[in-house]
Amino acid sequence: MAKEKPKEDKSSFDAVPWSCTDMKLLLISLLSLCSLATIFQFFPSTSGFSTTVITSCFPKLASVSHNLSSSPPDVHPLGEEQLGSDSVVRRAFNPVGSAAYLFVQMGAYRGGSNNFAIVGLASKPLHVFAKPQFWCEWQPHGGPGGDSNSTFASGYRILPDWGYGRVYTVVVVNCTFPVDVGLDGSGGQLVVHATTGGGGGDRAVQTEERFVAVEEAPGSVNASAFSAPPKYDYLYCGSSLYGDLSPQRIREWMAYHARLFGERSHFVFHDAGGVHPGVMEVLRPWVEKGIVTVQDIREQERFDGYYHNQFLVVNDCLHRYKFMAKWIFFFDVDEFIYLAPKTNLDSLLASLSPYTQFTMEQMPMSSKLCRSTDHGKTARMWGIEKMVYRDVKRGVRRDRKFAIQPRSAFATGVHMSQNVAGRSLHKTDGRIKYFHYHGTIAARRDPCEEFVNATGGHLRRDALRSRRDPPPRRRRGEEVRAQDDRLEAGAHQTVIPPTVHARFTIFFSDSFLRPQ
Repeated sequence: MAKEKPKEDKSSFDAVPWSCTDMKLLLISLLSLCSLATIFQFFPSTSGFSTTVITSCFPKLASVSHNLSSSPPDVHPLGEEQLGSDSVVRRAFNPVGSAAYLFVQMGAYRGGSNNFAIVGLASKPLHVFAKPQFWCEWQPHGGPGGDSNSTFASGYRILPDWGYGRVYTVVVVNCTFPVDVGLDGSGGQLVVHATTGGGGGDRAVQTEERFVAVEEAPGSVNASAFSAPPKYDYLYCGSSLYGDLSPQRIREWMAYHARLFGERSHFVFHDAGGVHPGVMEVLRPWVEKGIVTVQDIREQERFDGYYHNQFLVVNDCLHRYKFMAKWIFFFDVDEFIYLAPKTNLDSLLASLSPYTQFTMEQMPMSSKLCRSTDHGKTARMWGIEKMVYRDVKRGVRRDRKFAIQPRSAFATGVHMSQNVAGRSLHKTDGRIKYFHYHGTIAARRDPCEEFVNATGGHLRRDALRSRRDPPPRRRRGEEVRAQDDRLEAGAHQTVIPPTVHARFTIFFSDSFLRPQ
């Protein structure tokens, strides 16, 4: 029996010429695109066509082309050790690159007719173990130019972060010239000379950088602003906001302190990633009314400083608003200022005006314990209404927060300033203090984890000693009406979203007060 001839696989046979044809078309297409991209490089920029049009359609092709055309980084030669004539081996040390910037400027502001403050970050080891120097140069616009037309002064550096810096530390450079500069209406620029002082990362190298810190247009400086009454009585400078903050907690905090600070106040928030869309929806009506300013500072995360660079942020805020407020308050959004009964903020601060700054005692509140009588009602209550038990454990150092008269301050910390002209007060006899609700600002759930019956005395829970202490709770109704008044004023000019409109009935609706 003859064997059956195997059938020819026509499908694979037919695929061979098809694959060749496909490959030829692909090669021709790529060659045509590369030729067009090369030709378009010689076209003028106004022709309407550019290589970006082609490469935007083919991102992979663009990336390959970029990688092929970009030159590789320079290769540092190897310094070899040598054997001296005295038979001593002289080892070689090969420095490569740099670990941190000499200076990273965030802001620079006038502090008077002959004074400037430059706020920024710098290498912490450089400023802790070496002696970097700053020189200030004022270059007026116009005139013959050159050093003969400039005014010079040495820069005085302040390190206000109490050693908390990491790779970077906060530096405030104070430039005080011997004469007034830039007040003749000609304008000019402040140029800062920053050096390592011969004691930086390499003692054999004296590195110097020059940068423009301030640019003033002709006629832009009004010297009367340095002595005129400020626009605001009180201004809030917030630290870096980060994390998944609760819009509900921010809403409560804002309404409470808008009432407390009154009409002539302003609030500055610094967004380090915490002002997400939900929080921005809460703040937007206040922004539109000119009561709140939100600054995006997320780029500072590039530079490794302490706690989202909060020391940098508060110093920038201090100098940015130096002449705009009588008092600047520094505290956080999980903290509520409280005044003793029958105490008015205006009269209190008037009595404290002989002091440049005063600090406030902290009342640490439990973030878990709530009253049993509030059980079942907490969904419609503010956080400060629910959490009424204070940690009274002794022997624990409590941080303080503070307020400062900015025109007499040169730099600031987070809990107080050590760089002020004038006296500081640390005992206010309970007239003003702040309640700290730690661990609640990012909680979307109801914070009440345990309901207790204690109404007096002390209660022990989780090794903490607590007692009922609910003063801020009593003020809630006043703050609700205050938010109503401040947002309702001029409502015909601003459309406020219903979900954040502070009408009394809407404010207490379930959709508004439900924990988020």
